[in-house]
Amino acid sequence: MPTYKYRAKKGPQDILEGTLEAQSQKEAVERLSQTGYLPLSVELEARASFGRKQGARGALGRIKSREITLFSRQLASLLKAGVPILRALDIIAEQSENHSLKSMLLGIRNAVKDGGTFSSALGAYPKLFSSLYLAMVRTGENSGALPQALLRIAEYRVKQEALLSRIKMSMAYPALMALVGVATIIFMFVFVMPRLMGIYGTLGQDLPLPTRILIAISSTLRHTFLWLIMGVAGMLALIGRNLKTQAGKMFFSLLQLRLPIVGSFIVKAELSRFCATLELLIKSGTPILKALDVSIPVIENEIIKNLLRKSSKELEQGGAFGKSLKNAKLFPLFMSNLISVGEESGRLDEALSEVALSYEHDTDEGLSMMSNLLEPLMILAMGLIVGFIVVAMLLPIFEINAMVQ
Repeated sequence: MPTYKYRAKKGPQDILEGTLEAQSQKEAVERLSQTGYLPLSVELEARASFGRKQGARGALGRIKSREITLFSRQLASLLKAGVPILRALDIIAEQSENHSLKSMLLGIRNAVKDGGTFSSALGAYPKLFSSLYLAMVRTGENSGALPQALLRIAEYRVKQEALLSRIKMSMAYPALMALVGVATIIFMFVFVMPRLMGIYGTLGQDLPLPTRILIAISSTLRHTFLWLIMGVAGMLALIGRNLKTQAGKMFFSLLQLRLPIVGSFIVKAELSRFCATLELLIKSGTPILKALDVSIPVIENEIIKNLLRKSSKELEQGGAFGKSLKNAKLFPLFMSNLISVGEESGRLDEALSEVALSYEHDTDEGLSMMSNLLEPLMILAMGLIVGFIVVAMLLPIFEINAMVQ
C-alpha cells in the first residue's frame, strides 16, 4: 500500500507532519479530515503527487474551448462505460471534424501508449489544458476516479463558458450602438459638413456660435483625420504594451476596483470564479495549499490575486484562511465569515460552494443592471450629439427665414 507524507493543521497554530498508508491520495485526505485535521499537503513518499508541467508541443490550429469541454465529457462517458483509455481516445479522434483537435488527441494517445500518464500527456498542451484541468486529472488518476474528475471539470467549464457568453451578449448591443453612432458622427463631420460650409460662406452674415463650433470641428477632422487615427492607434498600442508589465497590471487592477458599481461587480465575479475552482479541487481530494496554488491564477485582477496569495502564505504558516481574508478588508464579510465557519466545521467545500453560487447570482444581476443602464445612456448621449449637429446645421437657415419674414 502506498505511503503518503502529510502536513496538516491540528489547531489554529499547530501543524503536524507525518506519514500514513492509504490506497490513494483521496483516501489519505479523507482519513486526515475524519480525525479532525485540515490537510495542507499530501504527497507520495517516493514522488510528488502532482507531475511537472511540460512544454507545449508543435503549434496547432484553432481549437475552441467548448471542443475541449465536449472532449472531456465524451471521454468521461466512455471511461465510465468501461472503454480503455487508448480506445476511447481513438473513438473521439475518429469522430472529430476539427483536424487540429484530432491531431492533438492522437498525440495524447501515443504519449499514453508509450507509457506516460494521461495527465502528463495533457500537460504538453498548456494553452488548452490549464493547471486546474491537469490538477483535476492527476487527482482522478491517483484516486482511480478519472471519469468522475473529467465530468466535474466539464461541468465547471460549461458554467464558466456560460458566464463568459452572458458577458459578451450583454456588451454586444451597446458596443454595436457605439460603433454605429461614432461612424455616423464622423461621416457627418467629414462628408456632410464640407458641403454645407460652401453654402454658409455665401450667406454674408455671422454664423451662430454652435455652427461655428461645428465647422471648426469638421475642419480639424478633415485635415487631421489620418493623424488622429494614427495617434489613437499608437496610444492604444502603448496602453496595451504597458498593461503587460507588472506595474501596468497593478494600475489597471486598482482602477477597476475604484470604479463605482463596476468595482463591486468585478470583485464578486472574480471571487465567484475563485471559490468555484477551489471548491472543485477540495471536493476532489486536493490538499488545500495545492488547491490554492491552482485556484489563485484563475483570478485576473492583480490586487485580489496578491491578497489571496498572502492569505495562502498565512494558512501555510498556521493561520486561518477565513480570518486572513477578513483582515484583508477587500473581501466581503459574507465570504470570510462563511469560509471561517467551513474551516471550523470541516465543510470548507460546502462553504465555498455557497459563496460561489451567491456571487454568481449577484454577477448575473449586475450584468443585467449594467446592460439595462448602459443602453439608454448611450441612446441619450448619441441623441444629444446628433441633435446638436442637426440644430447647428439648421440654425443659419432658421435665421435667414426669420430675417425674410
